[in-house]
Amino acid sequence: MPARSPSNKKKSRKARLPDPSTRRRFQRRLLQWYGEHGRDLPWRKTSDPYHILVSEVMLQQTQVDRVIPKYHEFLERYPSLEHLAEAPVAEVKKTWYPLGYNIRPERLHGIACETVERYGGKLPNDADELLSFKGIGRYTAGAIRSFAFNEDAPILDTNVIRVLHRIFVAEGDPKTQKTRLWELSEALIP
Repeated sequence: MPARSPSNKKKSRKARLPDPSTRRRFQRRLLQWYGEHGRDLPWRKTSDPYHILVSEVMLQQTQVDRVIPKYHEFLERYPSLEHLAEAPVAEVKKTWYPLGYNIRPERLHGIACETVERYGGKLPNDADELLSFKGIGRYTAGAIRSFAFNEDAPILDTNVIRVLHRIFVAEGDPKTQKTRLWELSEALIP
């Protein structure tokens, strides 16, 4: 058997996307499941890009039940990116407490300052512009684009990774297959 060339190796790792019928069936079942089991969360009732940003940053490595009260408190204290940008970082960190991972409020404050300076206080909807902010990665950019701007943008968090891997990949370690899973996530957008 001939050795695989590097280009063949790359092709064999590329995601085989499900056919259109399988995609539609998966989409229907997932949306049906969400209709029956989806949680009523405050950030699901808004399309405000700033509110979505705050929720996504707070939810990084933090349980939903701990985030909900802090989300409300934070937005009451800093109702806009302008208010957040004007606040001293020490105050923002104090408001953030006890969510932990204290780099997050610093980054959020930095995003607010940069947004006010570069975009007049309005978060951009362009993926590359969102990714240019320190503290916004591919997932957060996708969440903002999808939930705030109603754009088709893939989102890949721990739960999505687990579901897509179990249903469509089923082999290997999902942590080593992020590119493949991002491709699947994008292909499965309804």
